[in-house]
Amino acid sequence: MTYNVKNLPIAIIGAGPVGLSAAVNLIDMGLTPIVFESGSSVGSNLAKWGHVRMFSPWSYNMDPIAISLLKKTDWIEPVLSEFPTGQELLERYVIPLASHEAITPHLHLNTRVENVSRQYHDILRNEGRKNAPFVVRTSNSEGQSDILVQAVIDASGTYQTPNWLGAHGIPALGELAASQSIIYGVPDILGPARKQYAGRTVLVVGGGHSAFNALQDLVKLSEQSDGMRVLWGIRGSSVNNIVRSPENDELQERRRLEMHIQKLLDEGKIEVFTNIAIESINYENGKLILQNRSGQLPPVDQIIAATGFRPDLDVMSELRTSLDSATQSPAALGPLIDPNLHTCGSVPEHGATELSHPESGLYIVGIKSYGRAPTFLLRTGYKQVKSVASALAGKTESDVQTANACDLLSVNRNCSQ
Repeated sequence: MTYNVKNLPIAIIGAGPVGLSAAVNLIDMGLTPIVFESGSSVGSNLAKWGHVRMFSPWSYNMDPIAISLLKKTDWIEPVLSEFPTGQELLERYVIPLASHEAITPHLHLNTRVENVSRQYHDILRNEGRKNAPFVVRTSNSEGQSDILVQAVIDASGTYQTPNWLGAHGIPALGELAASQSIIYGVPDILGPARKQYAGRTVLVVGGGHSAFNALQDLVKLSEQSDGMRVLWGIRGSSVNNIVRSPENDELQERRRLEMHIQKLLDEGKIEVFTNIAIESINYENGKLILQNRSGQLPPVDQIIAATGFRPDLDVMSELRTSLDSATQSPAALGPLIDPNLHTCGSVPEHGATELSHPESGLYIVGIKSYGRAPTFLLRTGYKQVKSVASALAGKTESDVQTANACDLLSVNRNCSQ
């Protein structure tokens, strides 16, 4: 059977802020999206850090084209100068956008994308490849299905694939066995996770703002719970650059957090361990014993791994991707965002061209497009998908708007490692 590929929908993997923005932009271009979300509701990754307050105000965390769509309904626009939590962004923006009549028919919840390939083509076969539709293998409660689409936009994020604690980029010896005592990301320490940490010795590993959020909450809990110790392990040799944002930083919430952590350090409320490289984790007498390259760390009860995230690339294993060897981002984007070379403010403009792969019609966008680089900006994602939608609609290069990270503001967990 043959298909007119251009009559097929465009698959979007992930119904977070960037994935939904991709859907809105495709619809605006006269194209048809089909959105797959593995969670039971939209923004499932966002919900996992919903208690965290963002550094940037509402005005920087919503896509203008989505706002235009929502304003045609009874949606109540937030006060643009206020700073939302992740949960507030979810409830007041992401869910209303997903509930819009223009989006709802295209949205498939509880549907996991297991693989993406080309119809009748494995990764090796050339003949007819470019004109073959993509096959998206999905699974849900009713079983597996193969969906044919003309293009694929992967906006699935990275929050579900955190980096390991281990020093070598792989799990430390014993890390998997100790998983019940390790949380990856930023737990809600003052909320549902309170009992897990109250009165305990807790080690936070990581040098970015995610770690800062965990540390400030642990110290606050320790003031209400006797017997707590708050330990902080970092790879670096010192914590002299905690306040790293300029005094006139547009993200004053970020600078406020940095200054607060510096104050807690000055007050001796956080015990710091530098040059961390965890080789093994073992249980002894009900405690976790971590072997570091420079010796043993104090026994702890719980570990919070605020060590960043990595992309899950297995789903694309039958497609021809070109990835930067260091960042695991699209090859053309990698040199622009490599944290060894750049900061948030120095990332050049980029769009569909930099996000493309040898597999024509495949785009990885949002934070997943940055691979392991921690400098992604939410607004960058919105501009990325606008550029990609324009390219898929056949716009010329000069028509395609690119994403300039230099003048955009970040969500809390980005630009942070």
